[in-house]
Amino acid sequence: MTAMRARVLFDEAHNEAWTIRPELARAMQPTHPADSSYALAAAALAQRDFEVTSNVDGPLTADVLAGCDVLVIAHPSDPQWERTTGTGSPLLTAQEIEAIDAFVRGGGGLIVLGETEQEKYGNNLNDLLARFGLHLENDTVQDYQHHHLGAPSWILAELADGGRGRGGDVLARVKEACLYRATTISTSNGARVLARTSDTSSSPGAALIVAAERGRGHVVVLGDSDLFGDDCLEELDHRILWLNLVYWAAAARTGAAADRPPAAVADSTWGSLREETNALALLQAADGSLAGDAVQARRHVDRIVAALQALAPRYPHDAEYLAAAVEDLHAWADGGFARPDFGRSLGLFRPEQRRVDGIEHLVFFPMYKQNASRDTCFEALTVRVPWPDWIAELERTRFDNDKYVPVELVDGTRGYDSECAVLFPETVAVAGRPVNNFGAIFCDREAERLRRVVGAAADLLGLNLPPDAACLLASPEISQQAYILWDLIHDRAHSHGDLPFDPFMIRQRAPYWMYALEELRCDLTAFTQALELERAGTAFARHVQYAILLDRLLRFPITGPRVRNYDGLGGQLLFAFLHGHGYLHWTDNRLTIEWDRVQEGVSALHAQVQELYRTGIDRSKLQHWAAAHDLVAASVPPAVGSNWAAHVRAFEDVEDPRPYVDLVLEDEFPLSIFYTSLKTKLAA
Repeated sequence: MTAMRARVLFDEAHNEAWTIRPELARAMQPTHPADSSYALAAAALAQRDFEVTSNVDGPLTADVLAGCDVLVIAHPSDPQWERTTGTGSPLLTAQEIEAIDAFVRGGGGLIVLGETEQEKYGNNLNDLLARFGLHLENDTVQDYQHHHLGAPSWILAELADGGRGRGGDVLARVKEACLYRATTISTSNGARVLARTSDTSSSPGAALIVAAERGRGHVVVLGDSDLFGDDCLEELDHRILWLNLVYWAAAARTGAAADRPPAAVADSTWGSLREETNALALLQAADGSLAGDAVQARRHVDRIVAALQALAPRYPHDAEYLAAAVEDLHAWADGGFARPDFGRSLGLFRPEQRRVDGIEHLVFFPMYKQNASRDTCFEALTVRVPWPDWIAELERTRFDNDKYVPVELVDGTRGYDSECAVLFPETVAVAGRPVNNFGAIFCDREAERLRRVVGAAADLLGLNLPPDAACLLASPEISQQAYILWDLIHDRAHSHGDLPFDPFMIRQRAPYWMYALEELRCDLTAFTQALELERAGTAFARHVQYAILLDRLLRFPITGPRVRNYDGLGGQLLFAFLHGHGYLHWTDNRLTIEWDRVQEGVSALHAQVQELYRTGIDRSKLQHWAAAHDLVAASVPPAVGSNWAAHVRAFEDVEDPRPYVDLVLEDEFPLSIFYTSLKTKLAA
């Protein structure tokens, strides 16, 4: 259940002392296979975003390395010193060293695990590491004050800063690590030292774990190989460290599919439809009626009809809808170009009935756009539905949501040169009440904004981003599928749980913080359910948690104008609550999230909002609005001059409290100093 699989190759063809094959580990160490096994380490990767294989008998050539993203070389040895895989020589050939160097420079990841008394094992790892300015010393560190379980050679490492910004913090969530009979590492290229010996050790302040960059690739070297073996992986924070290191090593490859503009439909007929629709839109008034020359408009209508009819055979599943769209367009022109009514064709456009991975739809409607112009004009789109099997299974078995449709924008008219990321029936011009058959979310656009804005914010704020979260911000595939699952759960949450009547508050007049709390409630619900999914074995669900948290904290509050910005307020509330309760910190001009406990903070705010909703049914509408204001104000101070602040609020509790909405300030909860500064710095 993942959007992409980074490929990890364990080399076992150079007499390594470790194998990921359980049967070989049993042959190597019949009485204690765990002492030769990395099977649990491989399984930990396979449960995440990785595909794990081993190189069992051939040289490490350019062709072999082309099939992987991360290469792991775990302690090659002459068999006189270790029980080994029994295959090949512990010596890398000159050609192999050249191939590995080129692999790293091209963006590959390399993890090398050394060992105590490195020189005796008969390998030439240092010839390879010299390419990166690194060297495994011939050492055995002892530390009689900082050790694990009473063994002076089992040294507790002193962990350093694991990095900041979108590159990721390699040591996120790692508090303790032990290296068992370790050697030390010398560096000559400015490599980052992740772990050192303590001052009380036999080699004070020496490097034990280092991370280096060469070309586009990443290299990790450790002075011990036991810490990720089956015996030790679950000790201290070794599992987390192992996953972090592999994610970091794979970083260049996971982000290799850089943002690409959507490929335009390579067809002159589509090009004609797009251009004629753009031209017609320029002749329309704000309500969609014609404001320009009728003869010119009729010419555009005729060409649009011809293009729609020519393209229709490519979309047989949309045939009835496209025929109705042509009829509605003719009716608009023949009726004198008044406000258009596409109610009939809208009722026949049913993308939610054909959620098949890769299916495309041709869309033509007069509509306004959310997060863009509110004027109604004609738009033409081609969209593609991403609906992978694992998402379909979750929707069928756990998160039933028969109206939800994730889409990608293949190409579109001028109105979608904007931040609009939805296609909703209520945005289409109709004479009566629009149908409510589907809700289409442009997951590709949402994911791109997440990567662009949050990535820039992470760099600016020096965020301690875990490597797997950094992978989310680098990968279009992972971020897009995280958004698909997020929106699937969010959308259904609007109608589930303890709710006041009509939680959407459609066509109701209410203070905008009520909308803020409803959207935030659905996101906090999605976060909580993604947490439950992860605990139940869907490891990919943690990407949904990252996406919700990072987008809400770092993009929502600074997006859009401050006039009744309910999405922005929801993000402000989440940040202020987490900051006020110590789950995140702004210190030394760096933002630090307590990744070990932040889930508790999100759950605590979720519980408060849920309780507000549960008790809301027993209040009057005005009392409920006031209680909601108080909940927000407990973390986000209201504006100076607020008429709704608890200490000045003196309202008469009436059955129809809508006049009090007029007393709400346009920016009832202004941005904090933190966000006003962030917005200015990220303006570009």
